[in-house]
Amino acid sequence: MKMKKKAMVLVVEDEADIREGVTVWLEMSGFDVCCRNDGRDCAKFAATRRPSAILLDVRMPNMGGMEALNEIRRQPSTSDIPVIMLSADLRDEQRALDAGASYFVPKPYNGKQLASIVKLVTNREMAECSC
Repeated sequence: MKMKKKAMVLVVEDEADIREGVTVWLEMSGFDVCCRNDGRDCAKFAATRRPSAILLDVRMPNMGGMEALNEIRRQPSTSDIPVIMLSADLRDEQRALDAGASYFVPKPYNGKQLASIVKLVTNREMAECSC
């Protein structure tokens, strides 16, 4: 029997405790997880590794999530990857959605809720795949 390939999720979050918590929830939900702590190499990583989804914090040092989202959406090789933006500031929601985010999740969030949203976007992507 052929084993189903796990969906890989890229988590981009500067706060280590949040990053680790999200990783645990996603791994318990059956995802492979790769992490980055700022937006600088997010788009490059996404282009080379093609994650099934990206969880992207809005507020980070060096390169913030909005700038990283713009870079992801500009590149043809990454423009279709679902991006879930995370922020404690609800004013970021409309900006993120206008910039091309697939979803916006306010902080604090519950890990189970976040894993459900990731499952939703990765299942949709798998259903649209013609492989």
